[in-house]
Order: sequence, then structure tokens, then C-alpha cells
Amino acid sequence: MLNKLLFKNQDLKQLVIAVIGAFLGITFLITSIHYLIKVNEFGKGSEILGPNTVIVQKKVSNSTSLNMTKTDFSENEIKKYKEMPFILDVKPVTSNNFDVSFETADPMVPRFRTDVFIQTVDPKFLDVKSKKWHWKEGDKFVPIIMPREFLVMLNTFMSAQDIPQISDELAKDINFKFTLKNDTGKEWVDARIIGFTNEVSSILVPESFMEYGNLKYTTGKEKKITQIMIEGKESEFGLVEEMLNEYGLETKASQMIVGRLKSVVGTLFLVVLGISIIAVFVSGLVLIQYMQLLMSRNAYEVRTLLRIGFPPKDIIKSFFTYFVKIFGIVAALGLGTFFIFKFFLDAMFESGGLYIDTQISLTAIVTLVFSYVLFGFASYRTAKKGIFRQY
Repeated sequence: MLNKLLFKNQDLKQLVIAVIGAFLGITFLITSIHYLIKVNEFGKGSEILGPNTVIVQKKVSNSTSLNMTKTDFSENEIKKYKEMPFILDVKPVTSNNFDVSFETADPMVPRFRTDVFIQTVDPKFLDVKSKKWHWKEGDKFVPIIMPREFLVMLNTFMSAQDIPQISDELAKDINFKFTLKNDTGKEWVDARIIGFTNEVSSILVPESFMEYGNLKYTTGKEKKITQIMIEGKESEFGLVEEMLNEYGLETKASQMIVGRLKSVVGTLFLVVLGISIIAVFVSGLVLIQYMQLLMSRNAYEVRTLLRIGFPPKDIIKSFFTYFVKIFGIVAALGLGTFFIFKFFLDAMFESGGLYIDTQISLTAIVTLVFSYVLFGFASYRTAKKGIFRQY
């Protein structure tokens, strides 16, 4: 009876416009937040390098071959790159300045030995989840991150010898060893694989092991920085690529493709997110204004109810419940439409080679709940203020 009295003078046209705006805004808000998070997580954990990080070196030209130009980086160059607004950090990649070989040391695996090139990078650039990534003199083994190409080469060798090939997990159980040497001494150090990467072509070791080898078995040659690691800002990876071209730097094509793809898709969803937030805000504002208009049109009925002793909180509850139900229905429809969009978008990303995580983003759901609570709070305050104004 109360609802029939309070909501008889409605302008449904304005209500429908606000509902449609809220529905579209909520749908695209959830969608954009979900995929913005998933795209930024793409590749995370599958590679050793941290997000938006590339290893670069200077391009080799004819003048380099004639010793007219250098391919190593100076401290001033590294500082200049680091000061660029779209760069988060730049760190040198340290290489071995001593002779080192790598071989199998396991009775279950045939002997395989080769001279190798080892490197180390600042730990902040590595997405390593293992607690084993540390070393000090006297430890049982050196943890290493192996380039996947090396495992392919090892399996090719074993196949040629008619020996069963090994998987990633089995390779982590095999014992290896380094041979460190110079003209005056030699040392053997056990090693174990803790991870693999497609992004680095050398074996990665902890900084402490590299410092130990370079100090104890140095060849005496000048130490040069020939590679650096660059971490770019999210959604600004195109600027990193422009910088590389401008300064004659290069990196693996796969690193640039992933970075460029994430930057473009991330920017697209950021734009959609901005539009969605504006749409939800405006539609919520229109609904609040519609509530105020409805209360002003029913001012006589509200005053009459108050004069005859009708509790104000019941009138406030009627307006509050009515609009919260409307927004709740709109939110539910928006969430349902998001799942429909998600089905097609996941299939589209997969066919395009972007294998993102398909689990629902908790942040997107939390954002929806937060929007609902915020609208409910604004509705209650508006209803309370409008009703008590009639006293």
C-alpha cells in the first residue's frame, strides 16, 4: 500500500535511461578490470624475467667489426636510460671473467661436458619463487636457471646416443658441476637446476657465486658490461621500443612482442575502464536525482503520512529498498552479461595466441560489490535527507 502511494507519480522514461546507463557501465567496468588484470599477469610465472622486463645489447654493425665502435655500456649510458620517464629501472647483466665449464655429474646420466657462459642479474628482475636462489662458499650446490635451449641441446645429444630424454622436472633432479679455473688453479662446484627460461641464452647464477668466481679465478681482462636489463612501465612499452631503435639497441623479438601486446591491450582496457567508471558514476547520479524528483513529486503524500504519525524510517526504507533493488537487478544483469562476454573474449584471446588465465578476477567482483555498497549508502543518505526535509 505504501509503495503504491509513493511511486505512483513516476517518469519511467528517465528511470529506463538511468538503468540502461548503469547496466552498460557495470558490464564494461567488470570486463575491463578483469581483463586488465589478466593481461598484465600474462606470462608471469612462465618465465624467469619479471614483468615488462627485457635484456638488451647494442647492435653489431660493420664499424663494430672494425673496432670503430663499442658494444659495451658505460655508467653514463646506463644512468641516461634510467632517467627516462617510461623506464622504472636499468641494471647491468654481470658476466663471468673466468673460465668455466659445465658437465653432468650423475651416475644415472651419461657424461656431457661443455664450456659455458654464465651471467647474473639483480634479483629484483627475476621472477624466481624458489628459496634456493642463494649461495655462499661451502654450500652443497649452486642453484642455476637454465636456458631451455640448453635442455633441448642436451636431449638432442641423448637422443643421438639412444638414451631416454629427460623432462623439466627430471632435469631438476640431475646433479651437475661447474669447473672454475685460470692459469694458476682449478675448482669443482656442484650445481642444480631450479628453473628454466626462454628469455636468457646463458646459465644464470646467484650474484654471490659470480663475485666469488670473478674474484678468485679472474683472467685479469677488463670487465665490460655488454648487456643490461630494462624494466619499462606498464602500458608504455611502445616508448621502450622506440628508445631501443633510437640508441641502436636490440633484444629478443619474443620479448618485444609480448611487451608490445600487453601494452596495447592494457591501454585499450584502461580506456574502457575509464569510460565505464564515468558511465557508472553518471548513471548512479541520474538514479539519485530520479529519487529526489520522485520524492518532490510525492511531497504532499510524504507530509501527510508524517502528520498522521507514520514513522519516517519506514518511508525512508521504502525509497531506499526500491532503488537498491533496481541497482541490484542491474548489477546482476551486468555480471551475467560479463560472463557471456568472457566466454567469447577468452576464445578470441586463445585463438590469437594470448593464453591468459581464465579464472574470475576477484578484484572485478570486489569492485562490483563496492559500487553496490556505495550506491546503497548514497541512496540512504538521499532518502533520509529528502524525508526529513518535509518535517
